[in-house]
Amino acid sequence: MQFRQQALTKLQSPQELDLPVRFARPQGWLVLSVTVVAMAAASVWAVSGSVTSTVGAPAVLTHGQGSYLLQSPVSGQVTAVLARQGERLPAGSPLLKVRTADGETVIRTVDAGRVTALAATVGRIIRTGADVASVEKVAHSGDPLYATVYVPAEKAAAIPAHASVDLTVQSVPAQQYGVLHGKVRSVGRSAQSAQTIAAFLGDSQLGEQFTKEGRPVAVTVRLDTSTSTKSGYEWSSADGPPFELTSMTLATGSIRLADQRPVDWLLP
Repeated sequence: MQFRQQALTKLQSPQELDLPVRFARPQGWLVLSVTVVAMAAASVWAVSGSVTSTVGAPAVLTHGQGSYLLQSPVSGQVTAVLARQGERLPAGSPLLKVRTADGETVIRTVDAGRVTALAATVGRIIRTGADVASVEKVAHSGDPLYATVYVPAEKAAAIPAHASVDLTVQSVPAQQYGVLHGKVRSVGRSAQSAQTIAAFLGDSQLGEQFTKEGRPVAVTVRLDTSTSTKSGYEWSSADGPPFELTSMTLATGSIRLADQRPVDWLLP
């Protein structure tokens, strides 16, 4: 009954027209203004702004022409190793001597290059087709290095021409010397198998390593050069590492993809 009486009294009382109208407090106006400005800025950015994304993938530094696995054309016992690892040889240079049932045979290089690995030692028995050496195709010591980044096939199409690339080199402490800079030179047209990668790099283990998550696309990166660094290439730090880079060094590449408009994400 008490609440009913209060309700009847409220209905019978005149309207409180003599009371002043209460507007929003200054704090409320401030919050409203900030909200309007934020919404306006978000709308402008959604129409004219862009979102930058990157793709990371394993990479390896080479001289651009790749390597090849030198295989023995004969079966027999290795009697002499005629080259050293790291030595640069012209095409047709003697590499091994092998004693066969028909006499002694010399195994020679196919193309000019630098011997990056020797799998044969004196006294070892080898079979026809066995890998005896890995030779990188480089004719001159001053030939520039490139980076080959093995990008997942589904992301390769989003890589624009001359895209910027940052390379974290495995043998260089990134916290001290930073990352290596480069730009995309070319993007492969087809996904590569483990055998194709092994044939290019001259290393079957890398072929298997780079295809664990599926067949990738090879992206060739031209490294930015610099005359003020010991390595001859541009780094995110001023000087870079105090030593030269060598081929077949592993790295991780971060490639900048084409900028995407955020409004595309909002619209159906």
